[in-house]
Amino acid sequence: MNHNRARPRRPTAPTAFLRLEPMLVAVTTTALAAGGIAWLADAPALADLFWALGTAAAIGPAVGWVVAALRRGRAGVDVIAVLALGGTLAVGEYVAGALIALMLATGRALETAAQRRASHDLRALLEHAPRSAHRRTDTGVETVPLSEAVVGDLLVVRPGEVVPVDGWVESAVAVLDESALTGEPLQVQRRHGEGVRSGVVNAGGAFELRATATERDSTYAGIVRLAEQAGAESAPVVRLADRYAAWFLPLSLAVAGLAWLLSGSAVRAVAVLVVATPCPLLLAAPVAVVSGLSRASRLGVVVRDGGALENLGRARTLLLDKTGTLTGGRPRVLDVVAAPGLKPAEVLRLAASVDQYSPHVLARAIVDAARERGMELSTAEDVVEEPGRGAVGTVDGRRVGVGRPRAVDVRPAWARSVENRALLDGAALAWLVLDERPAGAVLLRDPLRPDAPRTLRHLRTAGIDRLLMLTGDRAAPAREVAAVLGLDEVHAELGPAEKVAAVHAEREHAVTVMVGDGVNDAPALAAADIGVAMGARGATASSEAADIVLTTDRLDRLADAVAIARRSRRIAVQSALGGMLMSIAAMAAAAVGLLPPAVGALLQEGIDIAVIVNALRALRVDRTARPTLTPEAEALIHRFAAEHDDLQDVLDAVRAAADQLSDTTGPKALAAVEQTHHLLTERLLPHEQAEENQLYPALAPTLGGPEATATMSRAHTEIERLSRRIATHLQLARSGGGLAPEQLDDLRSCLYGLNTVLRLHFTQEEENYFSLAP
Repeated sequence: MNHNRARPRRPTAPTAFLRLEPMLVAVTTTALAAGGIAWLADAPALADLFWALGTAAAIGPAVGWVVAALRRGRAGVDVIAVLALGGTLAVGEYVAGALIALMLATGRALETAAQRRASHDLRALLEHAPRSAHRRTDTGVETVPLSEAVVGDLLVVRPGEVVPVDGWVESAVAVLDESALTGEPLQVQRRHGEGVRSGVVNAGGAFELRATATERDSTYAGIVRLAEQAGAESAPVVRLADRYAAWFLPLSLAVAGLAWLLSGSAVRAVAVLVVATPCPLLLAAPVAVVSGLSRASRLGVVVRDGGALENLGRARTLLLDKTGTLTGGRPRVLDVVAAPGLKPAEVLRLAASVDQYSPHVLARAIVDAARERGMELSTAEDVVEEPGRGAVGTVDGRRVGVGRPRAVDVRPAWARSVENRALLDGAALAWLVLDERPAGAVLLRDPLRPDAPRTLRHLRTAGIDRLLMLTGDRAAPAREVAAVLGLDEVHAELGPAEKVAAVHAEREHAVTVMVGDGVNDAPALAAADIGVAMGARGATASSEAADIVLTTDRLDRLADAVAIARRSRRIAVQSALGGMLMSIAAMAAAAVGLLPPAVGALLQEGIDIAVIVNALRALRVDRTARPTLTPEAEALIHRFAAEHDDLQDVLDAVRAAADQLSDTTGPKALAAVEQTHHLLTERLLPHEQAEENQLYPALAPTLGGPEATATMSRAHTEIERLSRRIATHLQLARSGGGLAPEQLDDLRSCLYGLNTVLRLHFTQEEENYFSLAP
C-alpha cells in the first residue's frame, strides 16, 4: 500500500532534452546502416568503426538515465543496458552494440511519443482555457482580463468562445458544446435561468451570462489546475518497473556471471546482457499507463498522474459521500399535495410563480418542476423574501406564500397527513398559503442518482470488495439510501475529522478510494490512497485535494475509470512479465552459447516491439466495460425519459384519486377516479405500449437479448391489468348509479397498487435503461 501522499510536479524538460530521443534514433540508425554498407563493401574495419561509434553514442544518454534514477534513490533498470553497451565494446561485438543502441533509442522515442499522445487531451484542457471576458456596462461591452470578472457581472459570450466563468443564462437560450468537460459530443441547450459551467463552448449565437463565481472559483479553473499537474509522469510508472527490476536485475547479472565463469567466454556474458536489456520493463508499464490516462481523459475523468491510475487499479475498498455523490446534490419535487378544492397542478403553479424570484435552493427546485411539466407561470407582484420562512407575493390577485407557515393551533387533517408522509419519506416541506390559509404542500427530496445502482454493481464486478458510505447526514435517510444500493456499511452524522479517521481505518486493510464533492470531503479525499472528486459543479476544495476529478456530473464515470485503471494495469503487468519471460528464455540460450550477441540484439528488438504493441492496447475502447448504444436507441431513451417527467402528474392523480376515495365515496370521488382513468388511457398506457414496442426491442441487443427486458415487460402487463380492473369498476358504477360499498376496497387497492407499481417501474427504467445514455 502506498501511503506517500506527496505529489511532486515533474520539472519541465529543456528543449534540448526533448530532442535527445529523436536525435539518438537518427545517430544510431545512421551508424548501423553505414556499418552495414561498409560490411557489404568488404570493409569490415570501417564497419566496426561505424558500429562502435553508434554504440558509444548511446552510452552517454544511458548513463545519464541511470544517474537520474540513482538520484531518486532507485537502482534503475537502465543499468543492464549500460553494462550491455559497454560489454559489446569490450569484447568487440560492435554490431550487437549498435543494435542495442538503436533498440534503446527507439524504445525511449516510442515511450516519449506514447506519453505525448496520451497527454494530448490533458494539454488540450490548458490550451482551451479562456483569458478574458466581455463585460456589459452602461456604455457598452468592454473586454477585461478574466481575473477582473466578479460575481454579479453581466458577461457576453460570443459565438465559438469558451464560457469564462460559472453563471446563469440571462438570454432566452444558449446552445453549448460541453464535450471539453463531459466527453459527450452532443450540443445542449440552456434556457434562461439555467446554470452554465465555465469551459464549455458557445455553439450558437451570442448570449448573456450572469456570473455566479470568479475565475478562481469556477469549474474550469479547478480542472486546469489539476491538469497542470496531470499527465504521463515518469515516477509512478517506474515504480511498477522497479518492483520487477528488484529481482530481474540481479538475476540477469547472476546468469551473465555464471555464463562467463563456467564457459570462460566473456562473449557469452555479453550475449546474456544483450538479451536481458530490460526494454519490456522500460516501455510496457509507461506505455500502458499513459494510454489509460488518455482513455480516461476522453471520458471526462482527469487523473493527476500515472500513480493515481495505478493505485486505482489496485483498489479494493470504496468510500462514498452521500449528498452530491450518491444523490444528485439538488432537491427535487417528490410530490405535490393540494387541500380539498384545489388541484396539485395549481398548487405547484402558484408556488413556482412566487418562487421564480427566490434564490433559495428549494425554490429553484419548485420552479424547475413546474417548467418540466410545461406550466405557464404567472407574474408575481410585491414579492418579499422572509429569511428562514420563504417568499410572499401577489399572484392573480391573491396573496400567496411559499415556505414555512406560521404556527397555528389546529392543522386540518390533510395537512397532518402531509407532515406524517414527509417524516416517513425523509422529505422537506414547502407549504403553499393562500390568503393566510394552508392550501397545499410540496414535498422535496434529494433523489438518488439514477446511475448509482448500476455504477455500484459495475464496481463490484470490477473487483471492489467493500462499499461504504461516509456522510454527515442523519442516520435514517443514509440507511435508506444504503439499503437501496446494497452498501456494506453506513457511517452517518460524521464531521470532517471523523471521515478522515474512517478513511485511515479502512486503509489499514486495503487500497482505499474516497469519493466526495463538498468542501467537508477534502480532508478525507487527501487521506485516502486515491481521492475522487465530483468536480462538475465548481472548483471546490475537494477538487484541489483529489487525485482524480470527474468533470461530468455522472457517477458511472467512476466505474469507467476503475475499469480503465484495472485494464491498463493488467496490460502493463502482462506486457512486462511476458517480455521478461521471453528475455529469460533468450538469456538461457545465450548462456549456453546458442545465441550470439548480434542475433540476441535482433531478438530483443522483436521482444520490445511485441510488448509495446501489446501495451498500446490500453488505448483501445474496452467494449465489454459499457454497453454500446445505437444512435436510435439513445434517441429513444431521451424521448421516453422526457415522457417520464411529463407523466408525473398522472402518477400524482392516481394517488390523489385513491386518497379521495378513502375520504369519501360520493360523486366527487367517482369523478376523480373517472379523470384518472382518462389520464391512464389517453397518456400513460400509450407510453407503456410504445416502450414495449419501440424502446425494449432497441435496447435488447445492447443488454444481451430480449430476456434482459422480460421483467420490465411483465410490469407493463401488470400496469395494463390494474388499469383494466379500474375501468371495470367504473363500468359497474355507471350501471349501478354509483360506487357500491363492495367495490371500494378493491378499487382503492387497485389505485394504490397501480401507483406503487408505476413509481417502482419508472425508477427501474431510469436506473437500468435511461442511465445508459448521456
